[in-house]
Amino acid sequence: MADSDLILQELSTLLSQQDLVGKTVLITAGPTREFIDAVRFISNPSTGKMGYALASAARDRGADVILITGPTQLPTPWGVQVVSVVSAADMHRAVMEHLDRSHIVIMAAAVSDFKPLQTSDRKIKKEDATQTLPLGRTEDILHEIGKVGGKRLLIGFAAETDNIEQNALKKLNNKHLDMIVVNDLLKSGSGFGSDTNAVTIIDRSGKKTELPTMPKTVIAASIITVISEYLKQQNS
Repeated sequence: MADSDLILQELSTLLSQQDLVGKTVLITAGPTREFIDAVRFISNPSTGKMGYALASAARDRGADVILITGPTQLPTPWGVQVVSVVSAADMHRAVMEHLDRSHIVIMAAAVSDFKPLQTSDRKIKKEDATQTLPLGRTEDILHEIGKVGGKRLLIGFAAETDNIEQNALKKLNNKHLDMIVVNDLLKSGSGFGSDTNAVTIIDRSGKKTELPTMPKTVIAASIITVISEYLKQQNS
């Protein structure tokens, strides 16, 4: 007898609107880790739940899904091609490798903005460590994809604590996005680690869709619906 979770996943796919058949959706998820030495790294609290939920939602709508994920504790989604990475450089290489065949790119990962300028493959003893850690910028994957251009739809995420909409619009324009999904990290039930989220989706035309606090699975399905409707408008 098939596993009950697998049965439920197959039923969900069968019952969902198949409006993304023939589309390849590339989704990034989770954190990245920028190693200082063999045992220490710079990272963030992302669990990957939002990106994984988006991958499952896109799969249920008939899309071929490529999920490029940083380190998480989440089970591999059924019916999804998973590419596991660790650092921002790893994620950059994986995204660029799969970009050409992607019709929709959803950058939901929390990619580290900084990396140590010097690293060690050995553990640095406390007594040998310096008091400062020089940092450099990691690859801005979203910005690079925006510069590449093409007919693909590009969606970014923004997790903010201040000037929420203003910062989201700045990112939308500076990185040449078609759409941005923004959430307030200070809002209860929203942000890293939570099973729920509340987001605002803004597209290039200025149209806003506000989604109240709901389970991330429901948020993900709603985001995919907004993306599908946007595609239909662009193709009409």
